[in-house]
Amino acid sequence: MGVNALAVGAIKSILHRWPEARVFLLDYAKAPRAFAVEVGTSRITVPIVNMRFSKKVYLHNHILVLLGLVLLAKLIPSKAARRWLIRRNACLSVIDGVDLVASVAGGDSFSDMYGLTRFFYVALPQLLCILAGKRLVLMPQTLGPFRKPIVRATAKYILRNAELVYSRDYQGVGQAADLIGHGRARREPRFSPDLGLLLDPSSKTEQDIVGLAPRVPGCSLIGLNVSGLLFKAGGKVETRSSFKTNYETLIPKLIDFLLATKQSQVLLIPHVFGTTSESDSAVCQRVYNELRARFPGRLGLATGSYDQHQIKHLIGSCDFFIGSRMHACIAAASQAVPAVSIAYSDKFIGVMETLGIACLVADLRLVNETEILALIGSAFDGRIRYRERLEQEMPKWRHTVLNLFADVNIVPAL
Repeated sequence: MGVNALAVGAIKSILHRWPEARVFLLDYAKAPRAFAVEVGTSRITVPIVNMRFSKKVYLHNHILVLLGLVLLAKLIPSKAARRWLIRRNACLSVIDGVDLVASVAGGDSFSDMYGLTRFFYVALPQLLCILAGKRLVLMPQTLGPFRKPIVRATAKYILRNAELVYSRDYQGVGQAADLIGHGRARREPRFSPDLGLLLDPSSKTEQDIVGLAPRVPGCSLIGLNVSGLLFKAGGKVETRSSFKTNYETLIPKLIDFLLATKQSQVLLIPHVFGTTSESDSAVCQRVYNELRARFPGRLGLATGSYDQHQIKHLIGSCDFFIGSRMHACIAAASQAVPAVSIAYSDKFIGVMETLGIACLVADLRLVNETEILALIGSAFDGRIRYRERLEQEMPKWRHTVLNLFADVNIVPAL
């Protein structure tokens, strides 16, 4: 849902600047398809131009084939011959016709934090568009870390050739400027809050919630997002990080703490769906099955499927939120729901600092179980104060994100 939120935010920002623009999503997929987006009161369909990233390098739309064709075209002196070569490939033909390319790279994948494969997965399409002579804007995202020499060199090339670079945290602005080098940027890197702030909530016809009794006056609803990424079943992050807290044992203790000390109900809310080892829905179901008998009527689970708009609406119905998926926390904060982030990387503190709630980040690498529970308890007790702060600041932040392209000009081809 986080990647979907970024896509919707990007599209809304583009259409705010150019209401008549035709927008495509350039992404990896086995077949062309479409993406439904709610923009205000309208629901629009955005086609996906599909590339491939697989062992079948002979495919006409494989990213390496596309790069090879673009490089070959640059060697052909005849403009007509170059155009003929590009237009024979359906994917390159679409790219050739666009006025601007905007990249968000999954929000935090423009980095080698998740390994070389993930980095080049998002970097190669950016290289493709640069080599094709397209104007590139890097939309608000986490930039780096770029630790390996080949990653730093590739990132530097992309950043230097981008028309405009945004970071969704203040530290990233400085890091991008340092990597680009003094006087080498087309424009100085800029800060903008996260694109997820622009996602509109939308309710489901029927809420698929089990286990909760009707709320009584004075009882708060606490949303809890449990991450499949951090559980041992899928814990790829835990193998790279030295956590001071065992996430898998923290979650039941956290639920017990909330229901024993706070007048509340707890609703388990997944933010990544599916059946893979990193699925939140599978882990939330597991936690619910293990604990529901101990807390009848007070522990609930959001079941079924939700799109990005619907899951944001559900999160917004809570009085307080705790999450381990950053965009679940952004979905809460953007609706003025105080949110504690149980973090595993620097991206959390960087983004939450920009929203004025850095003090509500509990970093598993830095704090132990006792400290996390104390932070959450204090944040819950001060939730009204945090809500008021978010309500006051959120319109300004949304306005900033909505106007990312305010000084980017396009002259449509005749």
